[in-house]
Amino acid sequence: MSNGVNHNLNREKMQQIIASIGSQKVDDSDKVEATEYNWHQPHCFSSDQLKELDNFTAKVAQACAEKFAQLYNGDFNVTITSTTQHFANEFTVSNDPQSDYYLAFGTGQDQPFGLVGMPGQTAIAWATQLLGDTKSAENSDRDLSQLEQSLLFDIAFSVVKALSDSCDNYDLHPSSKIVRGQMPIELEDTEELCKITFNVKKSDSENPSEAYFLILSDKLKPIVGQKIQSSKEFSAEDIAKAMLSYVYKLPTSITAQLASAVLTFEEIMSLQVDDILLLDKKANELVELIVEGQTILRGRPAKSDGKYAVVITNLCGAE
Repeated sequence: MSNGVNHNLNREKMQQIIASIGSQKVDDSDKVEATEYNWHQPHCFSSDQLKELDNFTAKVAQACAEKFAQLYNGDFNVTITSTTQHFANEFTVSNDPQSDYYLAFGTGQDQPFGLVGMPGQTAIAWATQLLGDTKSAENSDRDLSQLEQSLLFDIAFSVVKALSDSCDNYDLHPSSKIVRGQMPIELEDTEELCKITFNVKKSDSENPSEAYFLILSDKLKPIVGQKIQSSKEFSAEDIAKAMLSYVYKLPTSITAQLASAVLTFEEIMSLQVDDILLLDKKANELVELIVEGQTILRGRPAKSDGKYAVVITNLCGAE
C-alpha cells in the first residue's frame, strides 16, 4: 500500500542528497576545521597517543645525539623530521643494489620489533667520517668495504642502543649483521608500521644525513599508552544502533495481494473485458501483505476514509 508519494531511495537520489549536503555553505563563524582522511594509511594511534609518541621520539633523538658524540668525539644534533604510519605493503622487497642498508632489532630471537634504515649516502657518510676519509664519502654510489660495513654496524648498533635506552618497556637487541636491498624482517602486508625519520648533523657541518626507524606499531602501544575513546568517538555498538535507527525510518512499499492466478501467455493475450479469472483463494480468505517478495502479514479487506485498507489479523512469523 502507498499514500501516493514515491518514497523509493534509489542510488541516484542518494547521490543527489549527498551532493546537496556537501554543497551547502558553512558559516565561517563556526570556525569548522577539516582534515583530509587518507584511508590508505593506518590510524593506529589516537591524538593523545601521537603526542606521547612525539615526546618519546624527542627522547630518542637526544639519546642518539649522545651516542654520535661518543663515537665521533664531537657535538651532534639529531632532529626528528617526521613520524608517519604505514601498512607493510608500502615497503616492498627491492633487489636494487643502491637501496638502503638495514639493521633489524628485537626483544629476543624471533621477536622482531623493527629496524634501522640507512640510505646508501648516509651509510657511506657515517662510515667514512668515522674513518676520517672525507674523499671516499663523495662517491655515494659505491658499495661499502668490509671495514666500512663493520663500522656501519657499530654505528647502527649505537642507534639501536639509544632507542632501547629510551624505552622503559623493552630491552632491544640488534641482529648479527647489516643487510642491503632486502628488509631483514618478515611482515604481513596489512601489518601497521611507524616510520620515524631523523636527521643527524655534526655541529660544524652544514650537511645532515638522514636515517629512520621502522617499528611495528603494536610494539609502541605500551610506550604511548592505551588508546582512550574520547567523547567524540563512537563504539561499533553505537554506530550499529544509529544505522538501525535510520533503517527503521526508511519507507518501504507493501503490496496487498488478495489472491493469484496462473495463466499461460496465450490465455493472457486472449483476455477481454468482463472475462472472469478463477483465483486460488476463496472470497473470505485473508489478504497477504508482501514486503520485498516475502509474505509478512495477513489481514482482511476493509475501508478507511473512503480508501481501500487491510486490517492486520496475523503475523506470519508467529505461525
